[in-house]
Amino acid sequence: MRKIKLQEGVDLANLFGPQDLHLKMIEEELQITMATRGDEIILDGHPDSVQRAEHILQELADWTQTHHELQAEDISRAIRATEKKRDVPLKPYTFSTHSHSTLSATKGTVNPKTPTQQVYLQAITQSDLVIAIGPAGTGKTYLAMAMALAALNSKEVSRIILARPAVEAGERLGFLPGDLFAKIHPYLRPLYDALYTMMDMERANRLIERGDIEIAPLAFMRGRTLDDAFVILDEAQNATTEQMKMFLTRLGMNSKAIVTGDVTQIDLPHSQESGLTQIAKILVNIEGIQFVYFSGKDVVRHRLVKDIIKAYEQFEHGSSPNGNGQGPAS
Repeated sequence: MRKIKLQEGVDLANLFGPQDLHLKMIEEELQITMATRGDEIILDGHPDSVQRAEHILQELADWTQTHHELQAEDISRAIRATEKKRDVPLKPYTFSTHSHSTLSATKGTVNPKTPTQQVYLQAITQSDLVIAIGPAGTGKTYLAMAMALAALNSKEVSRIILARPAVEAGERLGFLPGDLFAKIHPYLRPLYDALYTMMDMERANRLIERGDIEIAPLAFMRGRTLDDAFVILDEAQNATTEQMKMFLTRLGMNSKAIVTGDVTQIDLPHSQESGLTQIAKILVNIEGIQFVYFSGKDVVRHRLVKDIIKAYEQFEHGSSPNGNGQGPAS
């Protein structure tokens, strides 16, 4: 059991949340109990969990003094951020700050929500080729897009190129009507969606029409040299080994490339090796190339996504969420 006293000036209502929701979230996740007496909180549970909860509460309490209105998602991010390192500073991962790790976007600020996301942004800053591998919902494409827009706005590059393999996810769509753009547009729609979350659709479309932003299938990259560009290859697990080599050798002067993908969601025929899994084996020792690996702990989508990914990982490793390696009784 441990008793902590909050410093003067803490907004207790903001810290505790409506009907003590924020405290209940911490209790449930860390499997501890908390009782409040004015500006004192009594924590009871496993010592490691109590220490982690104390760190989270002190960091959150400090932040309420800047009049930041805490939300439930801030609490979730704080809990996730301390999973690997209990005493990690939370502000860069949890809130919209004005620190060096915050990226400006037309629709607000973009900042890393987990330690791995912070490592990812640093890698993009330091290296001309970054390969990000991990499950869906970890911010691989979103953060790369934010970095690309920041580079374009600051005139570090003159254009952004967004590429994606045109591969169907587990089903054959058959003949698609329309011209070439209409046929390939469904495959590229996720890139448009990511772009529109960061800037107004009108401005984004203007940049696309001018050629400042180009969204194209991976196959269209052959034969090109991509100079003065920020290039993102999304869903790279569906690039063949030949396509991946072709893409990586397009990189020109004053250019940066980010490759993102999830090796657990490969939609290529079983006879074809993924270009992403291949480069993870053959490019690891090249100076100037950085690999960043995300895990389910970095998921920043709906909280159920994290649990779904964990359940699939357990199933694929021969165990089930109930721990006995079998599904529920029928």
